[in-house]
Amino acid sequence: MKKFILIIAILAVSLFAGEIKLLDKNANDPAYQLPLKKYPAFLCEATLKNGKIVQFVSVKAMMQVFFHQKYFIDHKYIDSNIKDMFVQDYLSGKKINAKDALYVFGSKVIGPHGDDLIPLENEASAKLFGIKFGGTRTLHYDKLSVGLIRYLDM
Repeated sequence: MKKFILIIAILAVSLFAGEIKLLDKNANDPAYQLPLKKYPAFLCEATLKNGKIVQFVSVKAMMQVFFHQKYFIDHKYIDSNIKDMFVQDYLSGKKINAKDALYVFGSKVIGPHGDDLIPLENEASAKLFGIKFGGTRTLHYDKLSVGLIRYLDM
């Protein structure tokens, strides 16, 4: 019964939640050059310091750019440093600040470029996600690292 109530609550929130909308239907991810339109459930975005918005095919792609901003600026994939990052709760589609999200590692869900971090808004969403898709660990934003992203990219 508790699982059913939790599912209903998350679905109700998703009806009123904002989601990340695709800005350019022909755009590709700057990290992996995958078409953004093929993976709407994984879509993430960053606001650059110059005000531009850049979208990514997944959390892993966005963090790859975040941890290597100089490389991506030098190669003209982005034209300014990242100011803010946003992800979508995988279950509800709600847009949330990347720093406020929880990330599930090691689930059955495979991202557009292989193993990925699945963003969720809160502990309740993470528990519900775990029931359905499993997961090795749930991490807070401050635990995401270059090494973790490198590991996911192997």
